[in-house]
Amino acid sequence: MLDLLLVNPPDDYGALGQFAAVEPPLWCALLATHARGRGGCSVAILDANAEGLGVQETAKRIAEVAPLLCAIIVLGHSPSVSSTPKMTAVIELVKALRLMLFSREIVIGGLHPSALPERTLRETGVHFVCQGEGFETIDKLLRNFKRESYKEPIIPGLWWCMGDATIFGGKARPVDAGTLSMAAWDLLPMRKYRAHNWHCLDRLDRRSPYAVLWTSLGCPYQCSFCNVALMYGGRGIRYRDPVEVANEVDYLASQGVHNIKIMDEMFALKPERVVEVCTAIASLGYDLNIWAYGRADRCEIEMLKAMRAAGIRWLCIGFESAVELVRQGVSKKFLQEDMQSAVERCHEAGINVLGNFIFGLPDDDMETMRETLETAKGLGLDWANFYLAMPYPGSELYEQAVRDKAKLPKRWADWGQYSPNIKPLPTKHVSGEAMRRFRDGAFEEFFNDEAFLKRVEGKFGVKAREHVEEILKIKITRRRLWTT
Repeated sequence: MLDLLLVNPPDDYGALGQFAAVEPPLWCALLATHARGRGGCSVAILDANAEGLGVQETAKRIAEVAPLLCAIIVLGHSPSVSSTPKMTAVIELVKALRLMLFSREIVIGGLHPSALPERTLRETGVHFVCQGEGFETIDKLLRNFKRESYKEPIIPGLWWCMGDATIFGGKARPVDAGTLSMAAWDLLPMRKYRAHNWHCLDRLDRRSPYAVLWTSLGCPYQCSFCNVALMYGGRGIRYRDPVEVANEVDYLASQGVHNIKIMDEMFALKPERVVEVCTAIASLGYDLNIWAYGRADRCEIEMLKAMRAAGIRWLCIGFESAVELVRQGVSKKFLQEDMQSAVERCHEAGINVLGNFIFGLPDDDMETMRETLETAKGLGLDWANFYLAMPYPGSELYEQAVRDKAKLPKRWADWGQYSPNIKPLPTKHVSGEAMRRFRDGAFEEFFNDEAFLKRVEGKFGVKAREHVEEILKIKITRRRLWTT
């Protein structure tokens, strides 16, 4: 019998899914490595997203394996944005398993369950929810089942039901980064993963294979729209040995993987640390296509040059808003001039820039959103993501929305950025409906901008421009939810 089956549940990006990445579930792979290293447990991973499985087929596969413990991990490309929308599929998946008379134990972990553990227990009907990273929690839970001596143990990070009562084993300690080994890549269908379209604009026919690795865990910042700190047990950051990072890159590249994402919440943070990691990677001599996250006020030119030498060709920067007042309102603090200088320095170092922007932050009005869009168009970006501000569970925005008794989407799937029914909160100045229309219009305006299209064609070729024009033909379906 298999001891542990880790499941990455199905995801749905609609018609735009062909342009998004199919990303390896790194957290499943890290949990698998940890479980195998702690007592030699037998482990497998079922990546329903990569396999293109629906809920029923995923449930059938799980039932056929019948593991001692099934761990469903609820994460996604961008954890703060993509964890919550997956919960509808998770709820349906557990229901399907119950209808199949699946009798093995199920634990649900990930960012959304960490934010709402009791609600997750209630909505899914499972016996266990893991809050936090899960390494210690799932390991101890599995050991109890293997010993056949399970009697409601007090396990840190574990929530479970005992009759009508909900029990919490207390907060789990964050994992020691030095104890985490390389992800269990051998358990994943590597040829089924592909990079984001923008990541491969100059090589659109070479988006696969694709991998994700980590050099640090956690984030020291506390932006009010973000909830990732819950996954890591609070604010802070833990670093991985640069030699171990380089060893994993060496392994991946030797397996033919050259498109890589650094999943760190904030990779380009400490210049000395970044240079050390990048020097180790560059010494391997591979031709890599890597992207990572950075901040507008942390783009030092020498650090950026070291990143480019290591194969980092894209830096994703969360600008969020072009208006300082709006950024300050969500604790996103950097100087106004940092935006332009960050892009210029990245380009000087040979690194492309993806800018992230959010419309509908608490202090936004039509003028501030327009200023953000015009700034995005004028920065000389190589790509952009436009998000709607959503109060994802675990964030300060969510806590405020609960205090205000705001009307939130009833189905978790409708928290997805591309959901027809997404319902962003109104600000003091803008209705949710107007905000949604502005975001979708901003996307078309940015990508239809002739200056942007010429820049794409000049840097990445005619096929890249044609690719953008194909994307613009796909319209996001939105349902009108309210009139004011």
